[in-house]
Amino acid sequence: MEYRDYYKILGVERTATADDIKKSYRRLARKYHPDVSKEKDAEARFKEVQEAYEVLKDPEKRAAYDQLGSNWKSGEQFRPPPDWASGFEFRGGPRQRRASSGEEVFEDEQFSDFFSSLFGGGGAGGAGPFAGAGARRSRAGRDHHARIEIDLDEAFGGTTRTLELKRPQLKDDGTLELKPHTVKVTIPSGVTEGQLIRLAGQGEPGPNGGRAGDLYLEVHIRPHRLFQLDGRDVTLTLPIAPWEAALGGPVKVPTLAGPVEMNIPAGAQSGQKLRLRGRGLPGQTPGDEYVLLKVVVPRANSPDARALYEEMRQKLAFDPRAELFG
Repeated sequence: MEYRDYYKILGVERTATADDIKKSYRRLARKYHPDVSKEKDAEARFKEVQEAYEVLKDPEKRAAYDQLGSNWKSGEQFRPPPDWASGFEFRGGPRQRRASSGEEVFEDEQFSDFFSSLFGGGGAGGAGPFAGAGARRSRAGRDHHARIEIDLDEAFGGTTRTLELKRPQLKDDGTLELKPHTVKVTIPSGVTEGQLIRLAGQGEPGPNGGRAGDLYLEVHIRPHRLFQLDGRDVTLTLPIAPWEAALGGPVKVPTLAGPVEMNIPAGAQSGQKLRLRGRGLPGQTPGDEYVLLKVVVPRANSPDARALYEEMRQKLAFDPRAELFG
């Protein structure tokens, strides 16, 4: 994933004021608007400018983006630092509409993978729990959202976490202040990557005694040392010995719920995939566990081992390359 320098895209310094950013955005938006621009890459550049402005016009997103600091290097593949934004709480939601800004935004706009990796969700449009949030602002506080990183074991069994978040508040002079904010959340068993957990009434307080907004936590599941996650399904690479592959029989297999016994069919091959039904993440339709077999050959690192391999070579008359030559 390529790092995006939003300041460079808008042609402003990192010390630019909000007015500088707005002026540069308006100039570039007119230059690259697909309806009027004659630039060959106008649409792509217009979307880049929209994305950069979405971040830099928002004091919270800009503060979070700026804190990446030296965690990236130009020309290299970018990966967000672990838990980089878990402590930030943003106003609005990952897919909140921006119609109230008064600026033109495409309804079907989708921002880059870089943007999604930092702030979640897509662009301006899209359905979801944040759609229409602007219509409630006159009588209720705004919704907030934050990211939460959990382990796969926690996603499987559920857990309770206490989070220390930085809640954005605008001071009287219009500058942003991040105040510590503690919330306690129960993460349900079977939560999936990207799922939103709603904490009712824990968003922005409502003006004039109005109802408080909600806090949405976007769940991200850390990589596991054994399992690869795909939706509710998990995949495990299982090493087996040559005799287990040839003869078959029961072997012990790790699952999210603990070890179980699985039968290896006789004549199994490396790359063969077996399924343990219902052994993935729980849910109304539980996920499955896919077991990818990997035959591991012992080393001939002793006289007895070498003698055994020599006996196999002579007695089995096995040629693994026979099919290559007809």
